[in-house]
Amino acid sequence: MKRLPMAALLAAFFIFLALSVSIRQAVLMGVGVGMGAVLAGARFGFTTGWRQLIEQRNPQGVSGQVLLLALASLAALPLLGQFSELHAALGPPSVSLLVGAFVFGLTMQIADGCGSGTLYKAGLGVPLNMGILPLFALGSFLGSVHLDSWLSLGQMAPVSFSASLGTGGALALTLALLAAVLVAVRLWVGTGQTWLDKRWLWGAVALAVLATLNLLLAGQPWGVVYGFGLWAAKGAVALGLFDPSANAFWGQTGNAQRLTQTVFMDVTTITNIGILGGALWVSAKAPADSKPLTTQQWVIGLVAGFVMGYSSRLAFGCNIGAMLSGISTGSLHGWIWVPMAFAGTLIGVRVRRHYQF
Repeated sequence: MKRLPMAALLAAFFIFLALSVSIRQAVLMGVGVGMGAVLAGARFGFTTGWRQLIEQRNPQGVSGQVLLLALASLAALPLLGQFSELHAALGPPSVSLLVGAFVFGLTMQIADGCGSGTLYKAGLGVPLNMGILPLFALGSFLGSVHLDSWLSLGQMAPVSFSASLGTGGALALTLALLAAVLVAVRLWVGTGQTWLDKRWLWGAVALAVLATLNLLLAGQPWGVVYGFGLWAAKGAVALGLFDPSANAFWGQTGNAQRLTQTVFMDVTTITNIGILGGALWVSAKAPADSKPLTTQQWVIGLVAGFVMGYSSRLAFGCNIGAMLSGISTGSLHGWIWVPMAFAGTLIGVRVRRHYQF
């Protein structure tokens, strides 16, 4: 599809949302389109950045992500302190978080994409990620169904840096921890490396602005995983395969309400659709290159995508919902997620190399 027809299609969907749903949802879709265009245009891959750090001692991707986290925190934490109607991305430290983050970090390397990566690469037309997308949604749904059982293994109340330290203290601690990450990366890569190039720089700045707009418009931080799970849950309910009232997660008031509403009322769904649309728009000019996969690689990749979806729900988000949104809004669980996911990634890159992805 050419870029002009794609732009016209996105504009038509914007008008539909504005007239049939709400102006807010229409504008949020536009924010999502921007996110997809930036992710695809800059090839701002969270999974790739981590892999390049491990395999090539290339710090550019991780440096770009740290910059994104710092900029998003500088915007989000003061806004949360000023406006009580805005909500942070808080998740409980738990066995579920530890297991989910580790498995997610492992499988995202095999699947070559996290939640946002799966979306934008599917939009770019990468066959494996297109195949993974529905399996990710199914896995996320099943993870939500089982979440209560995982939480029963042990959990603490969510910890908010802002509630404990105030806005200034939370921001100072977050920036100090991000600086510590850069120090650790410097020790790993050594000297003589280029730390940030134009692609990662403009991608980080643009995504920070868009994440802030998402927070202001939606009243909550940017997320990806919930929308996937909602799609599969609505399908299961429509087919008579699932009774949400009997489930701890989907029986909650807000989640039960979303199952009865049009999917276009869900803010995460709307930005996810926008990300796909933005990536499709980019792909009309610069399609992604992808090598043919063997049958074995297809099977392993698709299974990894399903498990990645399942583990993302256990971990209360992916690189967006748990890492970016959790850390930038002062949640302890974001800082637990990162080292556990990175530990999983250390194994995932080896598995990926073994099967020659």
